[in-house]
Amino acid sequence: MMEIEEVNNYESLPLLSLNHVSLLCRSVWDSMRFYEEVLGFVPIKRPSSFKFNGAWLYNYGIGIHLIENPLIDDFDTIIEPRPINPKDNHISFQCRDVEIVKGRLEDMGMKYVTAVVEDEGNTVDQVFFHDPDGYMIELCNCENIPILPLSACLFKPRMSSFSRAVFGPAKCGLVENAMMESLSMDMLDISF
Repeated sequence: MMEIEEVNNYESLPLLSLNHVSLLCRSVWDSMRFYEEVLGFVPIKRPSSFKFNGAWLYNYGIGIHLIENPLIDDFDTIIEPRPINPKDNHISFQCRDVEIVKGRLEDMGMKYVTAVVEDEGNTVDQVFFHDPDGYMIELCNCENIPILPLSACLFKPRMSSFSRAVFGPAKCGLVENAMMESLSMDMLDISF
C-alpha cells in the first residue's frame, strides 16, 4: 500500500485508516441482506450498550454500520428514487472483474449505470447502483490508474522550453503548473 508523505506546514492527525461508514436505513433487515448478499459483507457483533436498532457488518478491511431510522423520508425531500448519477455521493469498492459484477447485478434484477474513465492510456470501468435506501455504491477496477501525489506531476506545455527539456512533457493541471513553474524559476534565481 502506498503512503503519501504530508508536505504542508501542519502536522496531520494521527490517522491509520478508514474504519467504517455509517448509514441511516429504513430497515436494518433489508439493508443487512443487501450488504451481505450483494456485496459480501459479514455481520459482526456490535456493542450491547446501544439502545437503538442497528447492525455492524465487516469485510474488505472496512465496516458498514447500519442505523435504523424508519422515518428517513421525513428528513429527505426526495420521496421518489434518485437517478443513478456517478457524480453523486457514493462509496466505492475495488473489484476483480467489472463484467462479472454487471452480470450478477442483472441476475438480481438490479438497475445500474456504467462509466469509463481514461487517463494517459489507462482505463477504469465503473458500475454504479443503489442500496435499498438510495445510497450509491460504485464497483470499479480503479487500481488501473496509479495514485500520484500532485507534487509528483510534471509540467504542462505552457512552461518554458528549458523546463520542457529538463522535466519532459506535461502531466498536471493549470494550478499545479503555475506552482511548479514558479518553483523552478525561484530555483533558477537561487542558483545563479
